[in-house]
Amino acid sequence: MIQEIAPMKYNNHYEEQSPSPDDWLLIYRAGEILCRYEENELSFPKVSELWQTGADITYLFSIDRERFFLLRNEVSTELPGYGWQKASILRRARPQYRAFAGETGMQLADWYRSNRYCGRCGKKMTPDHRERMMHCESCGYMAYPKICPGVIVAVTDGDRILLTKYAPNPGRTANYALVAGFTEIGETLEETVQREVMEEVGLKVKNIRYYKNQPWSFTSTLLCGFFCEVDGDASIRLDTEELSVGEWFRRDEIPFEDDGVSLTREMIGVFKAGGPFPG
Repeated sequence: MIQEIAPMKYNNHYEEQSPSPDDWLLIYRAGEILCRYEENELSFPKVSELWQTGADITYLFSIDRERFFLLRNEVSTELPGYGWQKASILRRARPQYRAFAGETGMQLADWYRSNRYCGRCGKKMTPDHRERMMHCESCGYMAYPKICPGVIVAVTDGDRILLTKYAPNPGRTANYALVAGFTEIGETLEETVQREVMEEVGLKVKNIRYYKNQPWSFTSTLLCGFFCEVDGDASIRLDTEELSVGEWFRRDEIPFEDDGVSLTREMIGVFKAGGPFPG
């Protein structure tokens, strides 16, 4: 999966730091990232390439000894050799640790952009110097990065797995996927599984078993993967506002392989190979 960058190590500990010329600089606008992207090889500008008076540069995280900073304000970002690319390229770009950095930085960039002003009193927010937090000096409100828990659900029926496609909508993938959804207030993850499966495909499920989780910064989500089995009737009753397709596939009929990026594809690949839970 995209966050699996071993032997390199991601370190998200925050403390105020000053950039050096050789640090990476992440720059975003409206779902795009400024980068050099040639033959799937990804690189970002260095701080030295875009050093401007008044630039608002914030430390994000490090991967091994490489540090990544965010350009927060709008200054000239036309750089020879770099261009704006849709963030979706991060799903296939290499090296993988830079793709992961670009994805994670995008989540933090969105958070900073969404918390310029206090959601309680409307005054301008100020970054904290000791932890990754924005605070309002007027009313004392504090805002931390948002993480939304959600589920990815592999619904199985013997040697069949349920694959879905989203209803047409800008920004949504047209590829096969699994039932998925966000956890609502007051729900356990297992209750989210039951509700989402019933809402999207009209099925009752049993034997809900946790598989694995994945940070998915494209939607500020911590995805939790579950396998479960149909409980009773396996006839699909599709929510056509949410989904355009819901189909059962036998293991040998699954039309694609694990892409090494997403929890969804890994879970489908694991089932295709005969897993994940023997017996």
